[in-house]
Amino acid sequence: MSVSNQLTVVIVGAIIAAAIVSVPFITPAEVVVTPADTAGLAGGGGGGGGDGTEQQTLEAVSALSEKVSVLSEKVSALSGQQGESMEGILSGAASDSPMEVFSLMEIFERAEPGVVRVNVERVIMDNEGRTVGSGFVFDKKGHVITNAHVVQDAQKVVVTFLDGRSYKAEIIGADESADVAVVRVDADASLLHPLVLGNSSSLRVGESVAAIGNPFGLSGSMTAGIISQLGRLLPSNTGYSIPDVIQTDTAINPGNSGGPLLNMMGETVGINTAIQSATGEFTGVGFAIPSQTIKKIIPILIETGEYRHPWVGISGTDIYPDLADVLGLEESIGFLIVTVVEDSPAYNGGLRGSDEIIQADGTDYHVGGDVILSVDGTDVRKIDDILIHLQRVKTVGDEMVLGILRDGQTIDVTIVLQARPGPN
Repeated sequence: MSVSNQLTVVIVGAIIAAAIVSVPFITPAEVVVTPADTAGLAGGGGGGGGDGTEQQTLEAVSALSEKVSVLSEKVSALSGQQGESMEGILSGAASDSPMEVFSLMEIFERAEPGVVRVNVERVIMDNEGRTVGSGFVFDKKGHVITNAHVVQDAQKVVVTFLDGRSYKAEIIGADESADVAVVRVDADASLLHPLVLGNSSSLRVGESVAAIGNPFGLSGSMTAGIISQLGRLLPSNTGYSIPDVIQTDTAINPGNSGGPLLNMMGETVGINTAIQSATGEFTGVGFAIPSQTIKKIIPILIETGEYRHPWVGISGTDIYPDLADVLGLEESIGFLIVTVVEDSPAYNGGLRGSDEIIQADGTDYHVGGDVILSVDGTDVRKIDDILIHLQRVKTVGDEMVLGILRDGQTIDVTIVLQARPGPN
């Protein structure tokens, strides 16, 4: 289909032939990698300088000493309130402090050894292709995290570390529905520098972040920006949307996918995965899978090779003002169930879909279905809230309580979550 005059969500990880851009909503934004492109792309470096010293007066020295003393007292107080040492904060322990502990230069120097280049060989339509993405070290056992779309259909995966040493990698597991994957390398232990996973649930809009990866094959590139929004819903080729996604204006380009999104404490709070663009290049809207999703899914992928997502089995529409008027609702919040999949958790729990279509002002409206108002006691404004709740705290086999509006009465319905059918 034509994608002119519309924005498209573009997967940015594996760099391959740019002609593959016909799939609506999510399409690879990739360019051909030739042998010349892969030579001499290991990046990294820095520099510095200094100024001459000035003679300082005794009063200035005294004032500076006083300020240092006050700062020391504040740091001690903060450490006591947090119940942790500064060593714990710097090593990635949880902290509610909004302090920017590291500069961008320091973050890069600390994180770069744990970021890798992921080269993939695959066959597409009888043609061999080579692609480049990013990844980062998860543990000392050689597990490396990247995007599922980076290694999808791969015949060979090679991971290259900062010093240029490369190793063949084994795909341990992949979850296309969350676009995360794990590969393992039998690499020298000195090369394995795991990045600390932070708490993406504590992120705030406007918070500074940085991305490290291999855009256009340029290894070890860093960009910086802010958190633009949280809890986005990202379309997926699996037919299920990816919930709870981070939106950032940090520059993300083809080749960045699989690389870390870092907060100012040097913690990985997301894995860069896609951009929204009409051209396939960055336009200021990038997306990252949150670290809380990584923490939940990656250990299971390592253990079993697959992850089973919990599923409700409904489809419908968010309540909007015109629909609220038709349904006689005071507020346009909640989710109207239109259809219930047979033998699904929703079906077995007795949830009802719409059974009638009425017309108002020339528009058809589904009516008669349950309206979901809450999930486990948390208000539901739209379907995103249900999906985020499932992603963050629920697993297959869990019970979930839905507060619904049915025939003018508010009741609670308990369902038992099952695994999604088809692609997980």
